[in-house]
Amino acid sequence: FPAAADGLGSIAIDTTQLNMSVTDPTAWATAMNNLGMVPVGLAGQQLVTDSICVPGFDPSLSMMTGITPINPMIPGMGLVPPPPPTDVPVVKEIIHCKSCTLFPPNPNLPPPSTRERPPGCKTVFVGGLPENATEEIIQEVFEQCGDITAIRKSKKNFCHIRFAEEFMVDKAIYLSGYRMRLGSSTDKKDSGRLHVDFAQARDDFYEWECKQRMLAREERHRRKMEEDRLRPPSPPAIMHYSEHEAALLAEKLKDDSKFSEAITVLLTWIERGEVNRRSANQFYSMVQSANSHVRRLMNEKAAHEQEMEQAKESFKNALTGILTQFEQIVAVFNASTRQKAWDHFSKAQRKNIDIWRKHSEELRNAHSEQLMGIRREEEMEMSDDDSGDNPTKKLRADDSALAAQAYALKEENDSLRWQLDAYRNEVELLKQEKGQHFRTEESLTKDQQLQFLQQTMQGMQQQLLSIQEELNNKKSELEQAKEEQTHTQAMLKVLQEQLKSAKELAEINGHDESQANEINVLTVALVNQDREKNSEKRSPGLKSEKEALLIGIISTFLHVHPFGANIEYLWSYMQQLDSKISANEIEMLLMRLPRMFKQEFTGVGATLEKRWKFCAFEGIKTV
Repeated sequence: FPAAADGLGSIAIDTTQLNMSVTDPTAWATAMNNLGMVPVGLAGQQLVTDSICVPGFDPSLSMMTGITPINPMIPGMGLVPPPPPTDVPVVKEIIHCKSCTLFPPNPNLPPPSTRERPPGCKTVFVGGLPENATEEIIQEVFEQCGDITAIRKSKKNFCHIRFAEEFMVDKAIYLSGYRMRLGSSTDKKDSGRLHVDFAQARDDFYEWECKQRMLAREERHRRKMEEDRLRPPSPPAIMHYSEHEAALLAEKLKDDSKFSEAITVLLTWIERGEVNRRSANQFYSMVQSANSHVRRLMNEKAAHEQEMEQAKESFKNALTGILTQFEQIVAVFNASTRQKAWDHFSKAQRKNIDIWRKHSEELRNAHSEQLMGIRREEEMEMSDDDSGDNPTKKLRADDSALAAQAYALKEENDSLRWQLDAYRNEVELLKQEKGQHFRTEESLTKDQQLQFLQQTMQGMQQQLLSIQEELNNKKSELEQAKEEQTHTQAMLKVLQEQLKSAKELAEINGHDESQANEINVLTVALVNQDREKNSEKRSPGLKSEKEALLIGIISTFLHVHPFGANIEYLWSYMQQLDSKISANEIEMLLMRLPRMFKQEFTGVGATLEKRWKFCAFEGIKTV
C-alpha cells in the first residue's frame, strides 16, 4: 500500500542508535513489573529513536506543564515503522495517549499471529481490552491509525473497528501485542494485552466486489476500444442501380485510377440481377469498357517484366563485382599462409587468419554457385530462342497468330450483332410504350381494380347483414331477460308476503317447524309451476354441444344427490372440469330446463337454503 508506506516509512531501525538511552531504564523496569511483565535484556537499550523523541525531553514534564508527549501513531507524523527486514530485530516504543499508555511487547517473543487477510479488509478485531476501557478510549487509540467509520464494542472485552481505507488496517495490526494501561492505575480491570487481527465483514467484501466489478468493466471497455481501433474499416456501401449511377460508373470505368473501385460496383450489380432487357445495352457498354483495360494491363505487365530484366542484369553485374573482390580476399589469405609470411605470425594470429580464410572461401563458393545458376538460366532462355527460329515452329506460331486474329474478329462480329439485336429490342419497346398496347394494359389494370373493389363491397355488405341479425337477436334476448327479471321480482315479493304471513300464523297458532317447511315447499312448488309455464312459452333449444355436455354432467351429479344441492356446491364441482364457467351461467342453464331441474327451499329464517333437484324422470311422465 503506497499510503501505508508513506505513513510508516519515516522510522527505520538504526542499529547504531540502539545503545543510546533516552528514557530511564529503572523507571521502565518498574512500569513493566507493575504490569506483571519481566523486562528481558533492556539495560541500555533505546526504546524510541532520536528521530521521534525531542532530545533531552523529560516525560515528567507532561504532568506539570500539560505538554502532551510525542505520539508515534499520529498520522501526520508518520511515526509507525514499517515491517522491518527479517535480519533486523523488531523494536517497538511506548505510545502515550491522553487516557492511556501502550507498552510494547517483549522484543524477544515471536510476533503475534494473524489470520489470512480477507479481500478488501477494512475491519479489524481488537481483543484483550481492559474491562474499564470505553468506546472513547478505543477511538482515541485507534483513530491515530486513520479515519474510523464504525466501532462495535462487546461486553466481553473485545470490539470491531472499521476504517475508511485498507492501508489503515496495517497500522492497526502494528499495535497487536501492546499492553494497554488506563491512566496510572495498576488494577487488572484497567490493563490488558491487545490482540489485533483481520476481521471478515460483509460490507468490506461487498465494497471489494464492487471495486473489482468496476475494474472489470473498465478493462472490458478498454479492450473494446482497442478492438474497435484495430478493427479494419468496413468496405464502403455500394449504391443501388439507376441510370444516373450507371452513367457515372461508365465514366469511372474509363479512368485508370478509379477502375478497381468501379469494377467492384459493376460485379455487385450483375450479381444482384440488375441486368434486364431494358438495361442490357448499358451493361454491355460497361463490360466492353472493362474489356478495354486488358490491353493496358498487358502493357503494364510487359513494362514490369522489362524492369525485372534490368534488375536481374544489374544484380548479375553487382554479384560479379562482389565475387571478384571475394577472389582477391581469398588470394590475400592464401599468400599469408605461405611459409615466407606464415612464420612471422604468432600462434593466435595464425589461428584467426585460418578461420577468416575458411569463412571467405565458403562465401566465395556460395556466390560463385549463385552466379553460375543465373548464367545457366540465361543459356536455357537463349536455347529456347534458338529453337524458336526453326521453320516449323515459325509456321506454327504464324498459324496460332492467324487463329487468334480470326477468333478476335469473330468475337467482335458477335458483339456487334448482339448490340444490333439489343437496339432493335429497345425500338420495339418504345413503340409498344407509345402504341395501343400500353392503353390496353392500363384498361386491364383498371378493370381488375374495379372488380377487386366490387368484391370488397359485397363482402362488407354481407358483414353488415350478419351484424344486423346478431344485433336483433341480442335485442330479443335482452327483452326476454328484462321480462324474466320483472317476473322474478314479482314472485319474490309474493313469496316474501307469504313467508311473513306464514311466520305470523306460526307465532299465533304455535305451529312447529315441520308445518313451516310444508308451507315453504308448497310455495316453491307454486313458483316452479309458474316458471314451467313461462319456460314452456319461451324455452329455446340447446345452443351448442357444450351446453349438452354441461346438462349431462349436472344431471349425473344431481342424480347422485337425491336431496338436491345448492348452486355454490354444484359450481365448485363444475369448476374442477371447466375453470372458466361461472355460477350464474349454471343457474341460467338450470332455469331454462324446468322439466329436468327444479328448485326447492328448505329451512326457515336464517337456515333458508335454495337447492336444485333432478326431476327428469317425473317430468317425462307428464309430457
